[in-house]
Amino acid sequence: MIDHGLATATTPPRLARSLTRSGQLISRYGLVVVLAWIGFGKYVKMESRVLIEHSPLMSWIYRVLIVTEVARALGTMEIVAALLIALRPVWPRASAIGSALAVVLFMGTLSFLFTTPGVVATHAAGLPVLSGMPGQFLLKDLVLIGVALWTLGDSLAARKAFP
Repeated sequence: MIDHGLATATTPPRLARSLTRSGQLISRYGLVVVLAWIGFGKYVKMESRVLIEHSPLMSWIYRVLIVTEVARALGTMEIVAALLIALRPVWPRASAIGSALAVVLFMGTLSFLFTTPGVVATHAAGLPVLSGMPGQFLLKDLVLIGVALWTLGDSLAARKAFP
């Protein structure tokens, strides 16, 4: 075996811990950036009405609010979730609430995969092929919901350590 000076008997566990910690930080604060950015975007551009109006769970909202109000309400919830998730080092309980809100928001967005016309563009060898927009745009929320679930669990665990 060739030793390139990168591995010793103690390096792999330390490297693994370092990579895990880096991944956790990037996941948590990457989620914060994504949520905040998307949330602020809803204040400068209109929400995609097509996604909501085809949802059996959410289409009623346009009978109560206009499109701009819906977009800004969703944007505000995303920004609040981002800010709360970022508070994990100082206020784990608030971070857990933000993570739970993010999970709910991402579940709502993922539900559009099944209700929005045009998500499946074609079939290839019997498998559905997602359209560029909105299909691939919506699919990213599968990963984001996983990160939000992880931050929720991590914040709940930290809350027990720091009541």
